[in-house]
Amino acid sequence: MEETITNLLETYFSTEEEFQDCFVVDVNHSNKKLEVFVDSDSGMTFAKCQRISRYLESYLDEAKPLGEEYILNVSSPGVDRPLKFHRQYQKNVGRTLEVTTTEGETYTGLLKEATPAEIVLEAKQRIQDGKRKKTVVEDISIATDAIKKSIVKISF
Repeated sequence: MEETITNLLETYFSTEEEFQDCFVVDVNHSNKKLEVFVDSDSGMTFAKCQRISRYLESYLDEAKPLGEEYILNVSSPGVDRPLKFHRQYQKNVGRTLEVTTTEGETYTGLLKEATPAEIVLEAKQRIQDGKRKKTVVEDISIATDAIKKSIVKISF
């Protein structure tokens, strides 16, 4: 089901001008519930989510892969959802991320740069300075294939 919905939406995005910069982040299906998370380089709006939902409803009502009654949720991924794609990193340059690497290290810092190969965080680090520790700000490069999980941190 997840693959069918993803393929359906990718085709829709490629044919509808308003959705050219949209992409599927995640599709979750269980029993009669379908959750679809879609993002856009220009930002997701309620109107875009609504049109995508209506498009999917027409497919679900006609083909009935979930039966007569189902729950469909279409939304943008919230800040609590991990970043998955390079496009999402690019969109979040200038924001604070918490990145966990595949080696178990965790870094929190300002995302300065995002390329397909790596990201660069400006992070505060505690280093030993003689008998004392001091805090320094340094750039940390993390290869994208070494990232286990990245979450945008919201500051209040």
